[in-house]
Amino acid sequence: MPFAALDLHRKMVESVILDDQGAVLYRDRFPATREALEDFARPHLSHQHKVALEATTNTWAVADLLRPYAQEVVISNPLRTRAIATAKIKTDRVDALVLAQLLRSDYLPGVWHPDQETRIHAVLHQPRRLSQ
Repeated sequence: MPFAALDLHRKMVESVILDDQGAVLYRDRFPATREALEDFARPHLSHQHKVALEATTNTWAVADLLRPYAQEVVISNPLRTRAIATAKIKTDRVDALVLAQLLRSDYLPGVWHPDQETRIHAVLHQPRRLSQ
């Protein structure tokens, strides 16, 4: 089973795909747009792939977009993904590789992924802040 990871940022995505033994099959860096994500997913992901994403502001939209292309999308809990947080060499390339390796080794701490209806409900029912 191949394992993919995407290190997401507002403007760019660093991606890596590993085989079962951890060898890099594919690497790329591309814009963080819907079109670029679909251009990545169509030829490079299949229903055999597991995909790891780190939880960030655009994670839920990216996970929803990638889910039809992959067997599973796992969203990493950034507070528990210490291997990335404490790395001496901190680059997007390294972060993507570490996420993929943790997923491949079944050591990636995931978070619950609410469905779209739950996310909409939460936004609509947030307590309103009083102006100061």
